[in-house]
Amino acid sequence: MRIDAYNKVSQMYQTNKVRAVESAKKVGKSDQLEISQTGKDYQTVKQAVASASEVRMDKVEEIKKRLASGTYDVSMNEVADKLLDNYFNTVV
Repeated sequence: MRIDAYNKVSQMYQTNKVRAVESAKKVGKSDQLEISQTGKDYQTVKQAVASASEVRMDKVEEIKKRLASGTYDVSMNEVADKLLDNYFNTVV
């Protein structure tokens, strides 16, 4: 084995030199999140709806009073129409 040939090849490709690795430069940027005004409005409305009661007690009390006094009159045709509309809108 010829050592002088190996040395010449290693010198040519510079395999014996230790290469300094450059460290990545630190960039002063950071991630940022911005929420649009529409998103903020949506969040506010969503919270308001979530905190609101699903039952409107004022309407319930009014209907209770009308039922008790006998003045609450419901058209059976309107009830049937609403039931059919609701059924066909949810099935399709």
